[in-house]
Amino acid sequence: MNPAFNEFLQSSQQRCDTALTEWMERDHCGAPQLLAAMKYSLLSGGKRVRPLLTYAAAMAVGGINTATDAAACALEAIHAYSLIHDDLPAMDDDDLRRGQPTCHIAFDEATAILAGDGLQALAFELLATAPGIEAATRAQLMAQLATAAGPAGMVGGQAIDLAAVNQQLTLEQLQHMHNLKTGALIKAAVLMGAISAGASEQQLTSLARYADAIGLAFQVQDDILDVVADTSTLGKPQGSDISHNKPTYVSLLGLDGARAKARDLLNQALAACDALGNEAEQLRQLARYIVERGK
Repeated sequence: MNPAFNEFLQSSQQRCDTALTEWMERDHCGAPQLLAAMKYSLLSGGKRVRPLLTYAAAMAVGGINTATDAAACALEAIHAYSLIHDDLPAMDDDDLRRGQPTCHIAFDEATAILAGDGLQALAFELLATAPGIEAATRAQLMAQLATAAGPAGMVGGQAIDLAAVNQQLTLEQLQHMHNLKTGALIKAAVLMGAISAGASEQQLTSLARYADAIGLAFQVQDDILDVVADTSTLGKPQGSDISHNKPTYVSLLGLDGARAKARDLLNQALAACDALGNEAEQLRQLARYIVERGK
C-alpha cells in the first residue's frame, strides 16, 4: 500500500474515532443499557469508509475543518444505525457483525432497535450543534444526510432489498436498489466532505460522478466478497446473500462478470477525478482500496 495513503487511512480513522468517542462520552441519556448498546455498535471498529471519503473529498477541494469532522461522525452514526437494524431478525437476521455478536444478540432486540433510533437522532443533533459551522453550510449538510438516509436513499433501498428476496431482478433494477441502499450514503459522504470545505458547483459535479461510480463499485465488490471471502475476513457470515436468496451482481453477471463490472466502475471513478487535479489523489487511492479490498 502507498505509504502516504496508509498514513491518510490511519490518521483519518483515528481522527474520526477520537471525535466519535468524545461525542459518546457526553451525557446523552439516563438509560445506561441503551447508551452501552449505542457505543457497542458505533465504536466497534470498522473501516470507516464513509468518513474516509468525507475527509478525502474535503482535501480535494480546500481542506479538512471542524465541519468535516461533524459530517464524518454524523455519517458514521447513520451507518451504524443502519447496520443494527439491518441485522435484526425482521430484516437479515444476522448474528455476526465486524467479527462480534450483532447488537440484538449482545443486548436484546428491543434495545438494539432503540440503539439504532438513538444513533440516527444523534447524527442530526451532532450536525445541528457542532460549533464553528456557518448556518448555510450546516443546513446543506443536514439536508444532504437526511435525503441520503431516508426513503429517497438508504431506507428506500432497504425496502426494495427486502421485497426482492426470492425475486428475479434485472441488472437495471439491481443497480437502482443499490444506488439507494448503499450508494446514497457513500455519495453523501463525498458531497458532505466537499460542502464542508466550500466546494464550487463544478467541483461538486465532478465529485458526484466519482461518488456514483464508487458507491456502486462498493456494492459490487461486497457481492464478490460474499462469495469468495471467508467469515473471518468479512466479519459477518460468509454467503449470507446466497442463504437469504437475494439477487446480487454475482448471481446476475457471474463472478468474472461482476469483477469486470467493478473494474469498469473503478475506471469511471478515476476519470471523474481528472478535473480535480493532484488534490484528489486520496480519492483515487480510496477508489482502488474499495474495489481491491479483500484481495
